[in-house]
Amino acid sequence: MSNKGKKGHRKSVPKRKHSELEELILTGTFISNAKGFGFVEVEGREDDLFIPEDKTGGAFHKDIVQAVLLKPGHGRRQEARVVGILQRGITTLVGTFERGGEHYGFVIPDNSKIPCDIFVPLEHAKGAVSGHKVVVEITDYCTDEQSDEASGEERNVARHIHSPHSFHRRNPEGRVVEILGHINDPGVDILSIVKSYELPMEFSERIMNQVERVSREVSEADRAGRRDLRDVPMVTIDGEDAKDLDDAVSVEFDGEFYHLGVHIADVTNYVQEHSALDREALNRGTSVYLVDRVIPMLPHALSNGICSLNAGVDRLTLSCLMKIDGKGEIVDYEICESVIRVDRRMSYTTVKKLLEGENARDDDGVEADAARAEYEALALEYKELLPMFRQMRDLSGLLRGRRRKRGAVDFDFPECKILLDQEGHPLEIKPYERNVATDIIEDFMLAANETVAQHFYWMEAPFVYRVHDVPDPDKIQKLSLFIHNFGYYMKSMDKRGSKVGSEEVHPKELQKLLDKIQGTPEEPMIARLALRSMKQAKYSVVSSGHFGLACQYYCHFTSPIRRYPDLQIHRIIKDQLRGRLREERIAHYREILPGVAERSSQLERRADEAERETDKLKKVEYMEGHLGEEFDGVISGVTSWGIYVELPNTVEGLVHVTRLTGDFFYYHESTCEMVGEATGRSYKLGMPVRVRVMGCDRFNRTIDFDLA
Repeated sequence: MSNKGKKGHRKSVPKRKHSELEELILTGTFISNAKGFGFVEVEGREDDLFIPEDKTGGAFHKDIVQAVLLKPGHGRRQEARVVGILQRGITTLVGTFERGGEHYGFVIPDNSKIPCDIFVPLEHAKGAVSGHKVVVEITDYCTDEQSDEASGEERNVARHIHSPHSFHRRNPEGRVVEILGHINDPGVDILSIVKSYELPMEFSERIMNQVERVSREVSEADRAGRRDLRDVPMVTIDGEDAKDLDDAVSVEFDGEFYHLGVHIADVTNYVQEHSALDREALNRGTSVYLVDRVIPMLPHALSNGICSLNAGVDRLTLSCLMKIDGKGEIVDYEICESVIRVDRRMSYTTVKKLLEGENARDDDGVEADAARAEYEALALEYKELLPMFRQMRDLSGLLRGRRRKRGAVDFDFPECKILLDQEGHPLEIKPYERNVATDIIEDFMLAANETVAQHFYWMEAPFVYRVHDVPDPDKIQKLSLFIHNFGYYMKSMDKRGSKVGSEEVHPKELQKLLDKIQGTPEEPMIARLALRSMKQAKYSVVSSGHFGLACQYYCHFTSPIRRYPDLQIHRIIKDQLRGRLREERIAHYREILPGVAERSSQLERRADEAERETDKLKKVEYMEGHLGEEFDGVISGVTSWGIYVELPNTVEGLVHVTRLTGDFFYYHESTCEMVGEATGRSYKLGMPVRVRVMGCDRFNRTIDFDLA
């Protein structure tokens, strides 16, 4: 599923008889559709090219192709036809095996974008039976337009039956290379997603042998030359089930300044550059957090062992020590190699209870009495650390206030946690709770990441930044036109939503908008549209700024156990601290870092997509147990084919336009609403509705609602 070669390359080709215009060949990635047509994504071009079903040229999903523009038609999209396939994007895929006849079977792809099944001769089925989830390798893409007479009548008929959108050509052919299990076996559903995204699960014997040689304790030689911070009170604060603890924090207030320490596991001490471990970490890019498992970037013996900042033991770290004034401004800092010893391993829940439990002292009632008793017990257990937690809360508020003042955009949409039983069936879906403890860690990590990025930017050293580009002006203008309907507008746009001058929108304007709409009925609707106008963050060797955080310098420094860019940054930091960042090393980093940034961005997107797909799958399975039940929800999306409704537990389903009764409803794009032609009744983003669960489709991972 490679995206290599996705370039906006253009070249001239000879003129065709039917056209007076010279044709341009565009190179991009072909994205197929279940109905047979497709699109070509061309880098640098905002709109994809539409490829009609009879103009795909035998292209398969994710292929790198060459396409020629067709004459403008009646549709809004530019049409094109594929004239060449440069590189196959998919060589293996995951699907369900179905026996077709005495000598053959088919693999029905899990990926609904692939419009045809894969023909498998029985001798290449590896013993698979109907209902097996399998990995199939494509051996023949069958792009010829003529049917293969030598393949036999039975074979062609069977192929056409399973491929309604490919009558003009034969199905691709393949062989089963792995049987994952039966479709109903526990864990096979998630494993199928893992395999379909080509997520590497096992570590090679060579890598595990290398891990075995890593020391299990910090030696005296390891501590040599490092700042000794073992006497500084510090804690880790994570979720209850976290095992790879890569950041510890310390705070001291001297009456005028806060002294914040963010201490990050020195993973580079154990993962040497160019080693098998390092190459595998780069190949993985990131740890992947699926609903029922974690696929780590590094073996557990490292991530949960010597690299994890476990309480009560010496650990090697890189520390960012910041001096912060009463306005939340970092007035001085130091980055150093250190050795630490964490005092306590804290959870978000416990820290929250310690900092919020004090407020329950004056409440009445049985629950208040229980909360007071719990708080008093915790306060006694953590009495040495409680003053530091209070200072952390105060400092967090200063940092957050300063960030908001400069215009950082704070989207607070709930994420979810899905609880499973031992066989992988969902028991409960609940939103992650954001609280004072999660805010503390977020604010401290952001401060460290900005400080480190700024330090190396002004050194003009090669580096990997985390960047977030300015939103597309057209999307911002659409947002401005939309919010004008509610009486809002943003600077650089006039009160009618038209662009004024050449200024780009500042993130502060978006944050001001979010502040204005807070608590209003239109808040969910406008906040969602504002989020959708934003671009995706990525890694880059150029510090082009982070729009969402409203800062010029930002990087990922704080999670080297689970993100490769952080690990790479730690190497640069240590080279600089040890005086090794000279001409040869600088040239080395300038050569490798663009590839590291691009690959890390690609692998991050792959991980995000896999995580979303597993969540969607388990949400569908959960809602299967609630068919016919009614729930309150909020309209989260409006399209020409219906309205999407999100429940409080983050489950989202579709009310198809045909289920909107009492009128003929049409989609009004400029106001993003569904409007009744006769009654004028409308369904808008953010509108509360009550829905009934009508159907669940695990294969397509969709949920159908009806208005109750």
